[in-house]
Amino acid sequence: MPPRGLEPSGIILVDKPAGPSSFAIVNRVRLKTGTRMGHAGTLDPFATGLLLLLSGRSTRLAGSFVGLPKRYLVDVDLTARTTTGDPEGELVERHEPPPHAELERLLEDLRGEIELPIPAASAVKIGGERAYRLHRRGIAVEMPLRRSRVDALDVVAARDDSIRLDLRVSSGTYVRAIAEALGGHCTTLRRTEVGPFSVDDANEERIIPLDQALAKIGFADLG
Repeated sequence: MPPRGLEPSGIILVDKPAGPSSFAIVNRVRLKTGTRMGHAGTLDPFATGLLLLLSGRSTRLAGSFVGLPKRYLVDVDLTARTTTGDPEGELVERHEPPPHAELERLLEDLRGEIELPIPAASAVKIGGERAYRLHRRGIAVEMPLRRSRVDALDVVAARDDSIRLDLRVSSGTYVRAIAEALGGHCTTLRRTEVGPFSVDDANEERIIPLDQALAKIGFADLG
């Protein structure tokens, strides 16, 4: 009999709803499976979409999945900034949306290799403490820049005061930082893909065997 908590082993695709934290979802699935549980990247509470969870023995290979590229659908309010870059933050300022030509220039600047400040309400450590904890206490800090890659940034729909984008980005890209660079904030955010895995295939009752999951990303199980 295998050690407790190591079986069943594999990958679980979950479609996270808005509201609960990613860790609440992980804990719920852990209780259901009775196994160790890891993840390949969290989503903010307001966000929805694909969470890739690792069950049992598969948690040892979390690093193989964490760095996968991501795809998102995001709605950006172009008329207001918030303290967090999303609807959970406090309003910082209201302004007119950028003219069309200016918006096109901003969008073009966000394609390819980019370098943007990490959002203040993030888990990055500043002086040994999580940035979001400093933010909650009202402590202003200069956030470091993060270099990432935007492989595709397509306009799905546009209105006078908002825009919907389809983004394909490298792991570690903060979509809230992209919204901030456009002069606005995210109002909705949905992760639709993690590497070759799609939210359309999400089913938390199904555990994808590790060898199958590794084959999809071009790796072999090292035993």
